[in-house]
Amino acid sequence: MATRLSDVAARAGVSVKTVSNVINDYPHITARTRAKVEAAIAALDYKPNVSARSLRKGRSDFIALAIPEMGSPYFAELGAAISRAAKRRGITVLIDQTEGESAAERFVLDGMRGQLIDGIIFSPLATAPAKLTSADTGKPLVLLGERPAGGQFDRVAVDSVRASYDATTHLLSLGRHRIAAIGVGGTSTGAVRRKGYRKALKAAGMPHDPALELAATGYHRLDGAASMRELLALPEPPDAVFCFNDLLALGALRTLADAGLRVPEDIAVVGFDDIEDGRYHSPSLTTISPDKEWLADNAVALLLDRIAGNGGSTHRDLTVPHTLQIRESTAG
Repeated sequence: MATRLSDVAARAGVSVKTVSNVINDYPHITARTRAKVEAAIAALDYKPNVSARSLRKGRSDFIALAIPEMGSPYFAELGAAISRAAKRRGITVLIDQTEGESAAERFVLDGMRGQLIDGIIFSPLATAPAKLTSADTGKPLVLLGERPAGGQFDRVAVDSVRASYDATTHLLSLGRHRIAAIGVGGTSTGAVRRKGYRKALKAAGMPHDPALELAATGYHRLDGAASMRELLALPEPPDAVFCFNDLLALGALRTLADAGLRVPEDIAVVGFDDIEDGRYHSPSLTTISPDKEWLADNAVALLLDRIAGNGGSTHRDLTVPHTLQIRESTAG
């Protein structure tokens, strides 16, 4: 038989109301009484009824994080950072993988699991901006990434245009003249980062060459490897490559190694995301490094502020700080 609240009260020698106040972290409880109740809870292995508690409080203290891929190192690192940021505030994060599928993302925009969660942090991939603008989630929601929502939702995002401009400018500063880009098109990420790449070329007085701009089926190592093989087959291969995420860059580096080319002497490579794998690769990867801890902390803070009923009708758009981490793939 499950332990009841009254069992804990009897063991601690206090009222049921006092036990409830301790469980709900009521502030005006003496240290001695709190210690007695917590000892009784531990001794009886009492598990509070989360559903009943949620109904009383009007919230569950659970939020959802909906991301395209849990297997992606970037989203794994970001998910861990968001979980830490939530835990510091006494909140539990439930993670949902959408795989970038429209139906799964619609489920997120429909509010996901009803009363089980208080709000959602969402990184969309397949959902068009127009769909985001007209969505009615019934739950507070904070967006991550490049897709705007027409002012409906708060958003936390890297300035990918500026970051891509910085990455390309770095390659130009090394005297590279044929700078390729891997990952253009297909997603809003690809389109936005291509904009920054082209902007840097234009600022340097260099035209962009369509033959050096390669789309990618996905943003994985195999896609980067395949794109790099295509670039090496050109009559005049590039002398530098900007990959729109680190996994593409790691795949490109593998192809260059297989071809016997030196990095960065023959071809310099820059990635985007600053995942741990890139730091320990040989050569280590020069990359755009978004501040993931800052992103996570501010996304959680925005969402909890909305859950508390704050923020008004004006959406908030926060820009994540980024730096260029120069490593062996460009510095040698």
